[in-house]
Amino acid sequence: MNMKSQSFRKSAQLLGAIFGGLLISAPAIAQVVTQESTPKINPCPRIFYEEPHNSRVVVPQGCPPNELTQRLAAQGLLPAPASPSAEQTRLGGGGEATAGARTSGEQSQQSSPGAVSNDQQRLLQPLQTPSATIALANGKVNVRLVNDTATNVIYQVIGDTAPRSLPGKSDVILQALDAPVTVTFERQDSGQLIVTPQASSEPGSLEVRFNEATNAAQGRSAMRIERNGSVFLN
Repeated sequence: MNMKSQSFRKSAQLLGAIFGGLLISAPAIAQVVTQESTPKINPCPRIFYEEPHNSRVVVPQGCPPNELTQRLAAQGLLPAPASPSAEQTRLGGGGEATAGARTSGEQSQQSSPGAVSNDQQRLLQPLQTPSATIALANGKVNVRLVNDTATNVIYQVIGDTAPRSLPGKSDVILQALDAPVTVTFERQDSGQLIVTPQASSEPGSLEVRFNEATNAAQGRSAMRIERNGSVFLN
């Protein structure tokens, strides 16, 4: 009888040790599975470098510049693109993961093609006469966009809004934009735009009218409002 009792106790202890180990390891296994299954969000997705976004959307700071970002930076309408962060470099611009970390020289070459330095940006604007001048209200400006064309105009407030569509023969008011601010625009049918900015009778307000251009030389695709109220078109 004692032999059977001892054998039963040993079996119970063995089963207790096995189930106890499983209970302890289960949370650790679940944590590992959760960590491995959580995807990393790519801050520079491939869609930024494909049309139509390549020529319409400004990429976030730190991403390799696409066509629009390069063009606006070269015109002095955007700060020079910064080098990608370590995480962005690991994930890769355009959605392609890199095999290893790049050197700082490689990052600079890949992230800033066509960019200009701050000194070069300051030299660009004095050579251009402002298209209009307004009195800002506490450093802010209201911009009324009026689309006099028969087609949609795609516009974007850089660093503030995503690309938006303004239908033909309609208008929209962008309120309390902090100067300096850059607004980009283009016709959805890929035609050219004549852009006419004019100070409004209300303080700190600017009216911008879009009309169809007959040739590429008339076309404009970006507007920059400086802290001093100067309005530049490019």
